This record gives sequence, C-alpha cells and structure tokens, in this order.
Amino acid sequence: YPFLARPGFGPGEQDWDHVEVRKGAHLFYWLYYTTANVSSFEERPLVIWLQGGPGVASTGSGCFEQLGPFDIEGQPRASNWVQHMNVLFIDSPVGTGFSYVESFGEYALNNKQIALDLVSLMTDFLRSHPEFQRVPLHIFSESYGGKMAPEFALELYRAQQRGEVQCQLKSVVVGNPFTSPVDTILSYAPFLLQQGIVDNDGFKNISQAALELSRLIYTGEMLKTVRQNVELQQLIGETTVGIFSSYIQRRTHVDYVYEYGGDQKVCDFMLNNVTKSLNLTHMPEWVVRNLSVYFHLGSDLFKPAVHIVTRLLDETPIRVGVYSGIQDLVCPTPGTVNWINSMMWGRKKLYEDATRRPFHVNGFLEGYEKQGGNFSMFWVLRAGHMVQQDNPAAMSHILREFIDYG
Repeated sequence: YPFLARPGFGPGEQDWDHVEVRKGAHLFYWLYYTTANVSSFEERPLVIWLQGGPGVASTGSGCFEQLGPFDIEGQPRASNWVQHMNVLFIDSPVGTGFSYVESFGEYALNNKQIALDLVSLMTDFLRSHPEFQRVPLHIFSESYGGKMAPEFALELYRAQQRGEVQCQLKSVVVGNPFTSPVDTILSYAPFLLQQGIVDNDGFKNISQAALELSRLIYTGEMLKTVRQNVELQQLIGETTVGIFSSYIQRRTHVDYVYEYGGDQKVCDFMLNNVTKSLNLTHMPEWVVRNLSVYFHLGSDLFKPAVHIVTRLLDETPIRVGVYSGIQDLVCPTPGTVNWINSMMWGRKKLYEDATRRPFHVNGFLEGYEKQGGNFSMFWVLRAGHMVQQDNPAAMSHILREFIDYG
C-alpha cells in the first residue's frame, strides 16, 4: 500500500484530510482503499460518493447507512462497495459533516461554486495520491447530488482538458436525483394519487401548492420559494398522515420521526466513535445536517441542472447514468422520467430508439433499464430514495454497468 494509508474506522487501509478549497472554506474527504483480494489497489477503480441535502454528510449517511463496510450498529455490511473498489466519501458543500467554514461568508451560494470547490479538492487529492491519476474514476451521488455531481464532473473534465488535473473520469451516475426541481415538484400529486395515498381532494390541494411553488421558481422569487416548499412538504405530511417519504411502502410507527440524513443515531455514532478513531476531536464538530448550508444556497436550490447534463452528453465522452427507486416520494420517478424525456442532446435518438429491458440479479427481476447515446436510465423495484440501502442487488447491477471491478 502507498505511503498515505493508515488504519481508520473499520477494515482496511484508509486516508482522510481537510483541504482548504477557498480561503476559510475546508472540504473533508475520507478514502477507503479497497479490501478486494488484489495485488494492488490500483487494479480497482475509484468511486466518489456525494450525498444530497444539500448539507447531509457522505461520511455519515453514505458511509454508515448505505455503502461503507460497517453500519451504525458496528455490523459488517454484506453489500459494501469497498470490498470491490476504492471509495472516496466527500462531505460537500463546505459546512457539511466534517467539512467546515471559518466564517459565514465562505458557504457556497450556488451549484457552480460547489463544483469548483470539489475540483479544488480533487486537484489536491490527486497530487497527494498520484497513483489514482491512472485509475478509472466514477462519480456517484443521490438526491441533491443529482445537481452537484454533473456540474462537478463537467468542471473536473474542463480542468483536465486545461491540463490542471490528471484523472481518468469515466462516468457520473445520479440516484433519485433532484436535477430538475420543477419536474420533481410537479410529480408529487399525480404520484400520490396513482399510488392510492391521496384521494382527489388531496390531489387537488397538493397540485395547487406545487403549481404555486413552480410559479415562484419560474418568476425567480427564490426566498418565497423556500418558504412555499416548507408549506408544500407540510401539506403532503398532513394529507398523507405521515407516509415515509423516502420509501412509501416502508412500515413505520406513528411515533417515528425521520429526516433524510438527520438520524440522531447516526449523529451519536459519528461523535462517539468515528471522530475519535479519525483523531478529529480537536476539529469543528461533525454536523449531521447543516441547515446553514441549505439556506445559503437559497436562491439556487430550485434551479435546474438539466442543461449541465446535456453539456456532459454533448461536450464530453463521460457516460451519464440515472437510477431511480420507484417507491420514492422525495424525488419521484415520474418527475425524473419527465426531465429526461424533454432533455435534448445530440445522440438522443439512440436513447429514444433503444429498447427498455428488464434486468435480473440471480434470476430475480430487480428493475428495468434503457441505454443509448451515452445515457442510461434504471427503474429500480423495491427501492425508494436510497437504492443502495433498499435494494443492494439492483445497485450492484447498476455499478457493474458502469464499472469494471473484477
């Protein structure tokens, strides 16, 4: 193993650090070298994982709820990604998780700033870990990461073209993405009606609130937009009487309170175990969900990033993938399908003409896929907002579609 590896938390060699990406703005990364049975970790690709929120930590939710070697009970996870590949968890935007800002003025105000900060981090990372300059690189993300990851990929590609960074970026893949906020918002009411969760009255009320929110987005009244979104989410909560929005079929107790990435158990686990293991007790405290990150992005939160996905498809050789757990209410599949259908790029006809096929894992139907023109879409059964958590078998198929890992 290389010089920059040490025991961290859980199995295998790791490395982690803060990078000052702008004056007073510090991003944190946590690298897990693969535990695969290979003679060198360089035989396996590097996958970056970006959490959504914005303001939910990859090091918490991503690593311990979804794809790291251990869960928050300290139990090994059979479907962890580290057994197959090198995984880099990044707490982004600045202020998320272990990442921090020295003053309020350093928070990111828009998606482009988030992307440029991530490029700064990767430039530093690839300088200090030069062996990864030669290894295939893939960016995976979920939720608000569906806005961050494409722009990060585009800016990283452009920096590479300018000779500022050496890397082998192959694909960017977004799960249950918030790439087109308006399409997502307008899909709530029909989705809930079709699932039998609301009746016509509920449909009408939620539709009206969603239409008002989309109107505010179109007219650029972004502060009102944030307020109206809070009201819309409350209305959905009251109308559905507390459905589990990340996975509508999940059976949850009436007293159960869930917030995406904001689980108190995860928070306690990070503060009591991980912070000590990584020797970060003297640093700013790990934040389970930093609302300052969210509110600083206020005027940018509901702007789409579909045009960025189009640019990736038209201007770069990078493969783009979208996967969607069909039981998700946070970013419902119909909304995602709508923005993909209306997105125009040079080779779109290849995608349109492609046959949508089922995919099976060990003989079981896990979902459907449609691929063409360097773009892929996956509809995932028995999964909600967090596909890796809900249906790891389907996720392993999606990973294999993009990544060669032995």
